Amino acid sequence: MNRRDFLATGLAAGAAAALKLDPAARAQTAETKPAHTSGFKLNYAPHFDQFKELAGADLIDQLKFIADQGFHAVEDNGMMGRPVEIQEKVGKELARLGLTMGAFVATAEFNEATLVHKDKDVRHKLEYSVKVSLEVAARVHGQRCIVVPGCIDPRMDVGYQTANVIENLKYAAEICEPAGLTVIIEPLNPRDHPRLFVTKIAQAYEICRAVGSPACKILDDIYHQQITEGDLIPNIDAAYSEIAYFHLGDTPGRKEPGTGEINFRNVFAHLHAKGYAGVLGMEHGSSKDGKAGEQAVIDAYRACDAF
Repeated sequence: MNRRDFLATGLAAGAAAALKLDPAARAQTAETKPAHTSGFKLNYAPHFDQFKELAGADLIDQLKFIADQGFHAVEDNGMMGRPVEIQEKVGKELARLGLTMGAFVATAEFNEATLVHKDKDVRHKLEYSVKVSLEVAARVHGQRCIVVPGCIDPRMDVGYQTANVIENLKYAAEICEPAGLTVIIEPLNPRDHPRLFVTKIAQAYEICRAVGSPACKILDDIYHQQITEGDLIPNIDAAYSEIAYFHLGDTPGRKEPGTGEINFRNVFAHLHAKGYAGVLGMEHGSSKDGKAGEQAVIDAYRACDAF
């Protein structure tokens, strides 16, 4: 039996059973509340190594530092690439500290047209990535995995490509939904990532509505969408029913809030007023080097969260 077939039977089923989230826990307004009684109003999620100078290189020490600073969540795009024993260790510490696991990347193709095609190999690769994501999510108590649908195919009408993306994501959602894992699709700006198929919130909204599953939602990356289309708050409102996650980063530069043109304090206050209880991944760098830069990130979130 090859690995793909193995995942399709015992291992993937076991991971799904281990995850077994209540459907309400998947919804953005029913996120598991953190154990902390103080800290930030929203669930900002630092990445591993974002505070490496202040907390040290050990991942568990970093989790402790993140919790001590009042953060309620953590994000790790590369969690799928970490050894199983590290995933399990991280999962145990997250549970002990009362931290929520944010999203990790299931599959992201920046150079090839993938999910825009109705192709057996594309479908098999997607299936494999999603089923491995189930295993990882079970270990770290994760609820979301990121999928970037790949590049546009200039040889094919966009309508056919949209239909293919929808059908591929329906397939992925069917695998994830019983376990409570949500696939979140991320529009990215065409300046930093030319040729990608999904670039706008309205486009992602159209796709998710067509998929029609609680296991397929939008990752709204504030940095990318400010570059692509602006109108951050109106687009949040228009697509809110399909948004399950946010990424953060100011522009220009993709540094901490307050270093660019985005009024993050207003955006955060708006999300808080809407009752958003999901995670906001801090996917950005810092404007300064070393410990000073890491402290600047913490201070920036304290300032923007003071609404």
